[in-house]
This record gives sequence, structure tokens and C-alpha cells, in this order.
Amino acid sequence: MYKNLVAAFAAACCFSSPAFSQPAAPVAPPLKIGFVYVAPLADAGWVHQHDEARRAVEAALGAKVKTTFVENVPEGADAERVIRDLAQQGNQLIFTPSFGYMAPTLKVARDFPDVKFESVTGYQTTPNVSASNARYYEGRYLAGVAAGRMTKTHVAGYVAGFPIPEVLQGINAFTLGMRSVDPKAQVKVVWLDAWFDPPKERDAAMTLFNQDVDVIAFHTGSTAVMAAAQERGKMAVAYHSDMRKVAPDAQIVAVTHQWGGYYTQRARAVLDGSWKPGNVWGGVKEGMIRVGDFGPKVPKTVQDEVLARQQDIAAGKLRPFAAVAADVRDNEGHVVIAKGSALTDEQILKMNWLVVGVQGRVAR
Repeated sequence: MYKNLVAAFAAACCFSSPAFSQPAAPVAPPLKIGFVYVAPLADAGWVHQHDEARRAVEAALGAKVKTTFVENVPEGADAERVIRDLAQQGNQLIFTPSFGYMAPTLKVARDFPDVKFESVTGYQTTPNVSASNARYYEGRYLAGVAAGRMTKTHVAGYVAGFPIPEVLQGINAFTLGMRSVDPKAQVKVVWLDAWFDPPKERDAAMTLFNQDVDVIAFHTGSTAVMAAAQERGKMAVAYHSDMRKVAPDAQIVAVTHQWGGYYTQRARAVLDGSWKPGNVWGGVKEGMIRVGDFGPKVPKTVQDEVLARQQDIAAGKLRPFAAVAADVRDNEGHVVIAKGSALTDEQILKMNWLVVGVQGRVAR
């Protein structure tokens, strides 16, 4: 019996057992990613699109990442406090998608050199701060084509947040697109000095509708302008998101922002150690801007025209800020794009004028 026990013990020592197997390699902790939102999270709008991108990162990378967000953070001191808190909580990648977050992001980044920051709509970079933006103006031009085909009064309205170059680009591109198919078109602008203020957005839209405006666009953060157009039986261009849920009859087209691919790419770069600061400015070609989601009032011929122009922009055949047949002038009569030339990116990024056809002035 003793010999049998010894033999059994020896045999047991020769086979692997779960209790004595090699320990599994430790699982790397997830990459913690923080997001700061300038307005409340809603079903549509600027913040909605960035939260869609956050969820796209989670879907693509799964357990490799853990995301968190803070919503309705005003630009300025509050933004700096929130960004700093996210860094102190161990977030290794922080997205700050609002122009007014750029300075607070740069300030916090100096104190957290090992944290990577993505300043979305900013333009300054450092070794741990990258900048990115989208060519929103490409979508605005296309929306202008749709508006020009649909208007009956030849007058469009535009509710605008602040007179920064990005907003001026949008107003000008929209007007150029509209006048490319309706040379009589005029665009009336109301400045709000706010990105997100639904009551003010609504009041501005209603004021414009009382001034012969039958189609309206906007550069603010809520769906208030779309709701006002639906209420008044007018037409509207959705911005940031498809807003047919809010304005099923009013929406003629939507300019949507697609951030999921970029955000996922940047998170992957942190995970594999390839992250480097840069300054990305992508548009229709890169899939960051898309026009579509046409409303029921828009004829198929108009839809096809807009989508064909979108393909032309993607292929580089159409440039919104190029003067092909004649000089382009501002609304004070100065030549801003000479015939046969086009604005450089540097000139577009410093835009401080309103094109002919816009009724209004650059608020300063």
C-alpha cells in the first residue's frame, strides 16, 4: 500500500493542476478618460454629439477604457476647476470640447504633464495638449444650397452665438451656398453672446420670422430654434445633430458632426503609446462633417443636388471659399477673395468679415 501511495503522489506531481499552474498575467487597468461638456446633455445638439462620441469609444474599446463626463460646465474658472478635478481623479486622457475651454485646458495641462489633453475647437498645442476642429463651414455651404432651393422669400435667418472665426465661417459659407442657387438671397443675423440659452435662442428665431425669414439656421447649443420653426410653420437647418424629433416638419436638412472615429483613434493612441500632439482640421472628406437627414418637404431633386455637392467637396472639386467666376466681396464692398483664387486655411481661421448678402455686422 505504501508503494502505491508513493507512486500516486509521484504521478500527481507530473501533471499540471490549476492550483499549481502559472499565474495569469495581470490585467492592465482601464484607461480613464474624462469629458467636459459646456451645456446640459440632451437628445440633440453639440453636447449630444460629443457624448455619442464618448459612447463610441466605449463600444470600440470595451474594458480597455473607463469614461466619465461632467455636463453644463461654464467656460472660464468653472471649467478650470472641473478639468483639474478630472486630472486629479486619475483620468489620463481628457477631452475639452468648447472654444472657451482652451485657456483653462492649457493652464491645467502645465500642472499635469503626464496627462493627455484634447482641446476640441481650440488651436494652441503643447507637448501634452492636442488641438482638433472640424470644417463646419463645408456643411454650412451645403445647407445653404438646400435653403436657397427651398426659400420663397429669399430671406434666411441665422441665430449666432459669438463672432469668433468659426461662426463667421459658417455664416459666410451658408450665405455663399444659398446665393449659388438663389442670387437674390439675403441672410439676417442675430448675435446672442451665448452658446446655450434656449429662451434667447427662441426669441431670436421668432424675431427673425417676423422679418420675412422663411428658413433659419443657427450656431447655438440647444434645439430651441428648431422648435420655434416647427411652431411657426417655417423651415430650419438642424445643426450638430439630426433634430427631426423636435422639428419633424420644419427640418429641411441637418449638418451633423461625427466625432466618434477621432475620439476612438486618440484613445487607442494613448493605449498603445503612440499619442502625439497635433492640430487636426477635418471635414466632409474625413467623415467629421456630414449633411443629410432631409425633411419631408425637400424634393428628391434638391436632395440629390445637395448630396452631389457634398461629394464634390469630399473630392476637392468644390471649395466654399474659392472665387471661381467673380470676386467675392464682404458686405462693406471690399474684395475678400479675388477671382481665380481661394482662401488658405490660415486666412479661413482668421476670418473677421461677413460676405455680401449678410445683413448685419461683426459684433465686437
